[in-house]
Amino acid sequence: MAAGLKIAVIGGGSSYTPEIVEGFIRNYEQMPIRELWFVDIEEGKHKLEIVGNLAKRMVKESGLPIEVHLTLDRRQAIAGADFVTTQMRVGLLAARKQDEHIPIMHGVIGQETTGPGGMLKALRTVPVILDICRDIEELAPNAWMLNFTNPAGIVTEAVAKHSKVKSVGLCNSPINFQKFLAAEYGVSEKDVLAEFVGINHLHWVTSAIVNGKEKMPELLDGGKSYTAKNVPTFGWDADFIRSLGAIPTYYLKYFYMTDTMLADMKASLEKDGTRADVVSRVEQELFELYKDENLAEKPKQLEQRGGAYYSEAAVNLMTSIYNDRHDIQTLNVSNGNIYDFLPADASIEINCVVTGQGPIPLVPQKVPSHVKGLMHAVKVYEQLTIEAAITGDRGIALQALVHHPLVPSVTVAKQLLDEMLEANKKYLPAFFKPEAVL
Repeated sequence: MAAGLKIAVIGGGSSYTPEIVEGFIRNYEQMPIRELWFVDIEEGKHKLEIVGNLAKRMVKESGLPIEVHLTLDRRQAIAGADFVTTQMRVGLLAARKQDEHIPIMHGVIGQETTGPGGMLKALRTVPVILDICRDIEELAPNAWMLNFTNPAGIVTEAVAKHSKVKSVGLCNSPINFQKFLAAEYGVSEKDVLAEFVGINHLHWVTSAIVNGKEKMPELLDGGKSYTAKNVPTFGWDADFIRSLGAIPTYYLKYFYMTDTMLADMKASLEKDGTRADVVSRVEQELFELYKDENLAEKPKQLEQRGGAYYSEAAVNLMTSIYNDRHDIQTLNVSNGNIYDFLPADASIEINCVVTGQGPIPLVPQKVPSHVKGLMHAVKVYEQLTIEAAITGDRGIALQALVHHPLVPSVTVAKQLLDEMLEANKKYLPAFFKPEAVL
């Protein structure tokens, strides 16, 4: 890579954009950016202009020689890029609302990355991501693609299987745990190391080392947990956590505490709406702030949006690849022979040593036998979902939904599939060809 990097951000009109701009500014000495391109689609043009102008003010305030470009021409943004990041939402927040609302009305968990909602988000997203990959293959064949688009594990696996693009998937959950662990013991983040076992949004922390000492036993005895703004903060059962022998990600509450989580979702839907409704309101407030021509920094209110430290994870990864740092980060990469109970091409979320040639996954010290079944079941669903997204085959989509642990029966799966496909018809042309009939 030549000095003076070009970075393309797909989904540049996102409310998250000021956070990644802040990360680029803070890390300029380690990663000198020459051109920063924000690209979006016509429907996102208004937001792109608002957030893009804030980005320009932030860069101007920093005094750094970074050129900020706003465009609807994706190919222009990608051409010659060193890194391409994706942070997009096909169907915008209106589609997310459907992903959350429809399952709840059928008595099923409604969440944007887990269960039926996650499947529909993947069905909308995978074809678009692969189309972006074709542009990268042609216009920036040496670029690294950093995917933050959810469901990150499914999207990352689809890219690895169906393109030649060098790609890595990212999630903010691991970095959140690292910060939680450092804060819990009052140490620097460089003094902690957590081991993650699992796949995206379905991982367990099996080791927590602080200043060279294993702290997992006392963390388990203390019933410690960490959570996120987009997941309710109900506590874990202490006996269960101790016998589990690991700290589960907050997304596992949908699997381990299904009745409690579903009841909360139903109550929220009737009262204030789901998380999608909350985010819609937060985004409206954020973009009103972004319009202020005197604002030249990331506003504190962005932390309410969720996705905390997303930019830190993204910028850390870019900086480590660019500088061949050989540090340890938790990433979504292909399994290879790490887990013998998952396919080699399955995307997993695991600690990696990050080099200039990309991440090298580290074999975990231990994988609790009692989590393997759930990992395998969800991975089968994910792989079927990828196949359905590419083929538009309703039969495969039905099998994916039926075999997801959160879907209670074939009857419910068929009802959900029919209703959710119809609700997403404009984004899923492959499912509405004459031959695409179950």
